[in-house]
Amino acid sequence: MLPVHARTLPSQRRVIIDTDAKNEADDQFAIVHGLLSPSLDVRGIVAAHFGMRPGRSERSMLDSREEVDLLLELMGLTGKVRVENGSPYALPDELTPIPSPGAELIVEEAMREDEGPLYVAFFGPLTDMAAALLAEPRIADRDVTVVWIGGPSYGPEPAANRPEFNLANDIVAANVVFASALEVWQIPRSTYVMTAVSYAELDEKVAPCGELGEYLVRQLVEWNAVHAHSPMEYRSLGDSPAIGVLLNENCGRIVERPAPTFRANGSYDLDRTHRPIRVYETIDSRFLLEDFFAKLRQFARADSQSARAADDRFAE
Repeated sequence: MLPVHARTLPSQRRVIIDTDAKNEADDQFAIVHGLLSPSLDVRGIVAAHFGMRPGRSERSMLDSREEVDLLLELMGLTGKVRVENGSPYALPDELTPIPSPGAELIVEEAMREDEGPLYVAFFGPLTDMAAALLAEPRIADRDVTVVWIGGPSYGPEPAANRPEFNLANDIVAANVVFASALEVWQIPRSTYVMTAVSYAELDEKVAPCGELGEYLVRQLVEWNAVHAHSPMEYRSLGDSPAIGVLLNENCGRIVERPAPTFRANGSYDLDRTHRPIRVYETIDSRFLLEDFFAKLRQFARADSQSARAADDRFAE
């Protein structure tokens, strides 16, 4: 039987992934999961910025691009998946788009005729979606769904000492998208943190899966070693829920809320709202994580079998 990632399904979701891939250590898992899922027709990956902060990169979008390229190399997919650069920085205001190949890709796919719905999954800021919308307002009338990992909780949670990270990197863009007519599926911070995995689990289920699995675990542990402020042997794969809800729309408890406006401090202004959006209050982490682990194991096994077959041919 073919491994899941090699199967042809009768229908697929047309998807673009927009990722600040070198920001932390979880985008990598979500990118790989999306590419290994046969029900997702990934039309391209857009490298996103993750802001400019002291001690962080001054070329964050390009860092993301290099990480995407590395992952594709590890998967043997170099040249087989379209990759474009997104905006190198946040929008200056709610009227001015920032041209980029990534925004052009979104416009191109959104305006295709007779291709069915388009889903654009954002693991970072909404800059490239807002830029595409400002450059081509007709996108708002197309069958386009924005799946966004971002925004604070709508309910009580421990006070954060800063705005939710993805939102903070472009509050202007978030307001452009949330005020539009686009379909939005939001996965806020209180939900995406429900995907914690321990080092022990990663060592058992991911690290043995070839060069790709070893890299995924190593870069996560190395990131924690530099940035964690307390003893830590786990990480939330916080971008993976965007893939989970694309694979299974009911991968969590859904509520419908009026789309809020975001204040400059990253909080919700619920007195200034727009059309309803979908908000995921929970995520089925068992389905999400076990699906990823299984697909990665199958991919590594198939890769190993191909390598052995090549060795056998040379030995003859």
